Amino acid sequence: MCPKGGRVTAGERPTGRFSWYNKIMRILDQKIKRIDLKNSAFVMSGEMVKAVVDVEKEIIAIDADLHADLERFLLENGSDQLNLWGINLYFEGDLVEFDSMINIRPVQNNRSRDVEDKKTREKILKIVRRWIDA
Repeated sequence: MCPKGGRVTAGERPTGRFSWYNKIMRILDQKIKRIDLKNSAFVMSGEMVKAVVDVEKEIIAIDADLHADLERFLLENGSDQLNLWGINLYFEGDLVEFDSMINIRPVQNNRSRDVEDKKTREKILKIVRRWIDA
């Protein structure tokens, strides 16, 4: 069972392939309001949640402590790793921050935690606007 009534603080990482942790991660299936992100299970520093966007399927996964966990979750649900990009979604100010270790991929000419390709960044922003009502 998930501790703390469904909320986990930064640094807590459950273990076990079939733990409650795997059940918390979710792929958005309906548009949500930006303020609703505050109700996510994994709120980092009280100001943002981590997300991974599949630019091919145009979907977003949220609710994990690490971008890598969301990446794995999407891979297990049929996504291709080359289409997955990690972002942070903030409750206030700029909604999207392009910053994730999973974004470092020299094979795609992306050598930083940022998303360096302008077209990919624009596609990510379009997908975020589709799923999150700022």
